[in-house]
Amino acid sequence: MQVLYEDNHIIIVNKESGEIVQGDKTGDVPLSDIVKQYIKETHAKPGAVFLGVVHRLDRPVSGVVVFAKTSKALTRLNNMFRDGEIHKTYWALCSNRPEKIEGELDNWLVRNEKQNKSYVYDKEKPNAKRARLHYQVIGATDRYTLIEVHLMTGRHHQIRSQLAHIGCPIKGDLKYGAKRSNPDGSISLLARRVEFIHPVSKEKIIVEAPLPNDNIWKSIVSDS
Repeated sequence: MQVLYEDNHIIIVNKESGEIVQGDKTGDVPLSDIVKQYIKETHAKPGAVFLGVVHRLDRPVSGVVVFAKTSKALTRLNNMFRDGEIHKTYWALCSNRPEKIEGELDNWLVRNEKQNKSYVYDKEKPNAKRARLHYQVIGATDRYTLIEVHLMTGRHHQIRSQLAHIGCPIKGDLKYGAKRSNPDGSISLLARRVEFIHPVSKEKIIVEAPLPNDNIWKSIVSDS
């Protein structure tokens, strides 16, 4: 586990693809338990360690995850996420280039629980939730396009489904139209950066995740 930032109230870590943030029906050890153990051992904490899950990332996605170390921070961070005061930037490596270099996607998403998949519609449907994001092409090679995404809403598989809807499935994302999987089972979506005002100290916090250990990522970013 790689710690990107830590103080008395918050810990921010780099999630690897394949890790789950919270426990689920798989029974696999979640990242939250690993962080708890880190805190207990590093800071010699007696008894149970408090750790609040503020947000999650899909299992095949890597990048920045924020946890709260105190109940005060958890309450305030939850409110900040709800009010749009925490700004997350995502990088998606896609096999196609969108028609417009920059734009806003505004759709309606219907989640299918059994398939664990979201379907995109251009008009409102029963049980649909509005999904909005802003994207910008920030790099490209002859085979891949690097797209930066800023979410305006937080929906199930929002980036994955909306980019696929405009013909730009994320590399390795078979569920949303990629032609082949990545060798490690990941998808090439990175929670690259998080920015917010610290809920207790009121300082500005900006934390970036490192690039995945993959030559395609490194080459496209170095060329950008």
